[in-house]
Amino acid sequence: MAPAHRAETASDADEQINAELADFVSQFYDDPLGFVVACYPWGEPGPLEQFDGPDTWQRECLTWIGEQVRARKFDGVSPVEPLKAAIASGHGIGKSTMQAWLVNWIMSTRPYCRGTVTANTATQLDTKTWAAIQHWAKLCLTAPWFEINSNRYYYKGQRENWFCAPQSCREENSEAFAGQHAASSTSFYVFDEASAIADAIYDVAQGGVTDGEPMWFLFGNPTRSSGAFHRCCFGSERHRWKVWCIDSRESKFTNKTQIAEWVTDYGEDSDFVRVRVRGLPPKASDLQFIGHQLVMDAQKRSAFTLPDEPLIAGLDLARGGSDECVIRFRRGIDARTIPPIRLTGEQARDSMKLVSIAADVLERRFDGQQVRALFVDATGGSIGGPVADRLRQLGHRHVYDVQFGGESPEPTIANMRAYMWSKLRDWLARGAIDASPDLEIDLVGPGYGHDKQDRLLLESKESMKKRGLDSPDDGDALALTFAQVVAPRPAAPVASNVRPSAWG
Repeated sequence: MAPAHRAETASDADEQINAELADFVSQFYDDPLGFVVACYPWGEPGPLEQFDGPDTWQRECLTWIGEQVRARKFDGVSPVEPLKAAIASGHGIGKSTMQAWLVNWIMSTRPYCRGTVTANTATQLDTKTWAAIQHWAKLCLTAPWFEINSNRYYYKGQRENWFCAPQSCREENSEAFAGQHAASSTSFYVFDEASAIADAIYDVAQGGVTDGEPMWFLFGNPTRSSGAFHRCCFGSERHRWKVWCIDSRESKFTNKTQIAEWVTDYGEDSDFVRVRVRGLPPKASDLQFIGHQLVMDAQKRSAFTLPDEPLIAGLDLARGGSDECVIRFRRGIDARTIPPIRLTGEQARDSMKLVSIAADVLERRFDGQQVRALFVDATGGSIGGPVADRLRQLGHRHVYDVQFGGESPEPTIANMRAYMWSKLRDWLARGAIDASPDLEIDLVGPGYGHDKQDRLLLESKESMKKRGLDSPDDGDALALTFAQVVAPRPAAPVASNVRPSAWG
């Protein structure tokens, strides 16, 4: 009887420890950063002895994910909006590690979750992506709960109900991504090197984020300027994703010497450095209206202004839920110092809120300057015209409607939009802009052609969306600041006791 009694006591002790661990881990349901910090042996003897925790970009991503979980308030019954995050980056920033943390966190905090992990090639999936998940799963505080091997990661005794599995992304294997549901828990996907994963895989995976508390994470070097990953990060679907563009030089884990050699050998704006270091897609075709070099030079150029140069603002209106309302500022050659103001298309449907924000912009001082002219996109059936009218009714006289399809002041240019972008392109040769990926992608996005009268015609937003590019809201907002020439600010009056010079 004594041995049986000892076994029962040991079992009871194991159950008590397991219950305490479950209670401890449950506090991290909506705190992935807390989970990562608390559930791995940072600084202790072993593989993490020299490390004190996540990198800055990883902390930012994990914090955002926790905030989104809290905002959705999943109750275990009613499905919530999918949580979608995409990281486009250069090499060596710790993407595989981040993927492993997310998988470990979901598996440890969400009973009966179901997940699929894939990568661009079988080698990448086996030797890097899944290998990293195995490595971190064994380091995790919750390791005793799970079994993990080369083809499955699952809670002991629940192999078919609470699991994550690697899956080939061959297009002919797309149906393997179908049917993944977890109505009372989390269905999740992790795509590694997502730029080279076929669109068909993305299409099928959509069905797995329709119920429960679904999550979808994309990681990769943006090696292509087309395809689903490009659309999610830089194109027509980026409004549906939270996107980070991580420059390898900003990560504490990367080889800075190697990166510096790449930049020296290939050049800052080469496709190699754009993709492998900066986390940006390769350049567009030769038909782009504004070249990358113009944009790159403007990002590096010093910004300065003369005392009498007027502050000008452009307000581009959203055409729908996928577009943004953007206000951008320019003073002479400086379009960098004052950051843009953004509203989502959904927010901009409240016209009074839009008027209130625009009125505040006109009343405020930016670095001691008031806006001398606000140019508002009043194209077609947009609310730009009524917004401009209301601002003038409120006493703001320097508000001007701009019809993008209106007549150009120059006979060789087809319409006002092409005219403004033409002036913007000329200005970029001497101007200074911020290094926002949104603005850069917008400026180099539009192509161009000529109408039947051989007049310059900029590619339409509709045509850009068919190519998978997003509406260039930032680009249009900056272009609006070139709608008209704005006179310099009036000089201060000369004091009456100052005598004129002999030169008159």
